[in-house]
Amino acid sequence: MMIAVERKAGPESFGYGRPRGPRVLQMVTRADLGGAQVHVLDLLRGFRDDFDMVLATGEEGYCTEQARALGIECHLLPGLVQRIDPLCDLKALASAVRAIRKIRPDLVHCHTTKAGLIGRLAARVLNVPAIYTVHTWCFTEGTSRSWRAFGLPSETLAARWARRIITVSEANRMAAISKRVAHPDKFVTVHNGVEDCSARAKPGAGSTPRIVMVARFVTQKNQALLIEAVARIGSPLILTLVGDGPLRQQAVEAAAACPPHIKVEFLGQRQDVAEILAASNLFVLSTNWEGFPISILEAMRAGLPVIAADVDGVREAVTHGDNGMLVRVRDRDGLTEAIRRLIADPALRERMGARGRIAYEERFSIGAMLRKTSSVYETTLKRTLTQSRNQPFHAPFDWRPAGGPCVERAPKEDLLWTKHQP
Repeated sequence: MMIAVERKAGPESFGYGRPRGPRVLQMVTRADLGGAQVHVLDLLRGFRDDFDMVLATGEEGYCTEQARALGIECHLLPGLVQRIDPLCDLKALASAVRAIRKIRPDLVHCHTTKAGLIGRLAARVLNVPAIYTVHTWCFTEGTSRSWRAFGLPSETLAARWARRIITVSEANRMAAISKRVAHPDKFVTVHNGVEDCSARAKPGAGSTPRIVMVARFVTQKNQALLIEAVARIGSPLILTLVGDGPLRQQAVEAAAACPPHIKVEFLGQRQDVAEILAASNLFVLSTNWEGFPISILEAMRAGLPVIAADVDGVREAVTHGDNGMLVRVRDRDGLTEAIRRLIADPALRERMGARGRIAYEERFSIGAMLRKTSSVYETTLKRTLTQSRNQPFHAPFDWRPAGGPCVERAPKEDLLWTKHQP
């Protein structure tokens, strides 16, 4: 017979607050400051009034600190690390299963490769629906040799355990389809979005151009190429590098070889990125590969022109000659020429910056991203409800609330969803 599963007992159940929606567990591998973590925090912040949001990650860091400040429940998953490590991966799987048993989510939303693999498998073991956001594929050019070998078969297998796969760019979606990771209908593109703010740049202002790049100091981002490019510019400029990472010291040493009229600033990890962008004239991203970088959207939001490597999702945000310039990957001469052209033309910087701001408002706002993601959540949860009505449900753990057994009827707002009693 049909039964209704009560919501977990809490203050909302007794009239002290508005009942919350379905519980969604966000799972991400690392907690340091990066694009995926910023995206997860945007979801936690944007959905906390509509869904009961919970965070799980492999470490403490920026992401967990910010989540707790939002009042979000956080869980650590021992063993969840970025590198391929069979012993750690087994430990991570066990910890993910324990966490899902404890949290009792209605939906698991995984981010980044390792959390995507571990989280989807743990959700499958416990019969909980899962979706996966691909920020960049682990088998694409530039990733480690082990991930390129292991990544495609593992993603193809794990795709079976996800109800939907969100790609942050059309390039990522088409790459997966071309590799036959899953049926094309399983993929949906939801471009990243960033929350608006009042900080605005004046790209054409100032006598000494200020160039800025915001990224971790890792092989992918290739700050060394940007330092080499600006060193070849004959006029004074200031290059500001925001971020931290294992290759920062190498970049500092490379910057020391720049001519005297080139000043390079290393600001480290910062929380005032919007203000730093507003004080700049030009944004550059000399990356080797990307999914869909949030840093470019932040620059467009500020009204900055963008010079970036012509890779994957970057070209979906930057239109060459309109709101910025695209250069070939690792093309030092092309990057130098693009910088030279824009620092010499304040009017062009102003025009491109204004076009970037318009593109941000029309296509990359936080509201658009949240609406599309919410639609994926709702479709997935409705599908779960439909399936549970059409076949017996054998829960791998007890879904009943601590206060008592399942009941036949309950107020609509207090239901997670209805299931057949086995």
